[in-house]
Amino acid sequence: MLAVGLMSGTSLDGIDAALVRILPRAPAYELELVRFQTCPFDATLRDELLAALPPNAGSVAAVARLHHALGRAFAHAAKAVMGSEEIDFAASHGQTLWHDGPRHVTLQAGDAFAIREAVGATVCYDFRSADCAAGGHGAPLVARVDALLLGDASEDRVALNLGGIANVTLLRKALPPEEAVAFDTGPGMMLLDAFVAERTDGLQRFDAAGDLAARGRVDETLLDEMLADEFFAAPTPKTTGRESFGKHFLAQHVRLKALALEDGAATLCELTAVSVARAIRGAGLQDARVIAAGGGARNRTLMERLAQRLESGSVELSDAMGLPVEAKEAMAFVVLGYETLRERAGNVPAATGADRPVVLGAIAPQNLRGLFARVERECTPSS
Repeated sequence: MLAVGLMSGTSLDGIDAALVRILPRAPAYELELVRFQTCPFDATLRDELLAALPPNAGSVAAVARLHHALGRAFAHAAKAVMGSEEIDFAASHGQTLWHDGPRHVTLQAGDAFAIREAVGATVCYDFRSADCAAGGHGAPLVARVDALLLGDASEDRVALNLGGIANVTLLRKALPPEEAVAFDTGPGMMLLDAFVAERTDGLQRFDAAGDLAARGRVDETLLDEMLADEFFAAPTPKTTGRESFGKHFLAQHVRLKALALEDGAATLCELTAVSVARAIRGAGLQDARVIAAGGGARNRTLMERLAQRLESGSVELSDAMGLPVEAKEAMAFVVLGYETLRERAGNVPAATGADRPVVLGAIAPQNLRGLFARVERECTPSS
């Protein structure tokens, strides 16, 4: 099948859209990335998002308008990556407006029916709510996909995602996908991006390749102060987001204001490296093969600091596994969408804390009977 995966994360860079050819191959999937692109949010929509997100109060009216506007933006991204191709289905994560894992509350905006009308195909969406209804955090969401695509019978692996928030999936050798463990480790690039944007008056929105951090010195006192945040010591399963590590986190640590741009970048880069490394070492997997994806994986300084903290020599990129760093999450939602269409549980209770495995996702249907028939044909072993 040919499908589009759509993802927008906490970094608010824009919408990642992946056109993917997917075929079930027991026990996992065969994926081919046909095309990928990121469609940046226009300035007005991004400003409206920031105004509605924590620590701002937002409003019901703002959420409704954003749901509509984001639906159109996701639809545009899907059409752009499709080109002249026709697809069998789309799978959209949406944009998280609120997430409180411990209270099982989550909300992703982006009207799936706007996407359906644009692409002329079924859309799978709202992947987190079912897990929350089953007592889970609704995140991390791609643990099962990581296990299916990256798990190995002969070696321990760690799938690391470095988006706005960082999370890990612990893949112990020879264990089934249902026994994968995943959790958020803390800030990925969110704090560093916000700091750089603020200090440069928006001229830079991130530390490209980690060049600023590479020229700076880590303020160890400030680093220890930030690492004292209660989230880092909390037990798993755990999730976090802008509610904990938004701009207000930077404002709370006044020592940061006295640092030069490069020193602040170095300290925040180190915060991510230390928190990720501690999580991996705490699980006893410091010798595991670490496979990184997400925008932060292109930050060379962060990759070097993480490797040093793990004392493993290197952290490799998911590119080598056929999952391009920037596209991996959007591709993962194609897999989750296919799992929805198969009515197979997409969550991993050991990762999310849910009471049981559940089928994830809602469906905006378009010729659903025909789609289900194609899924059944693909999933039926040939004689």
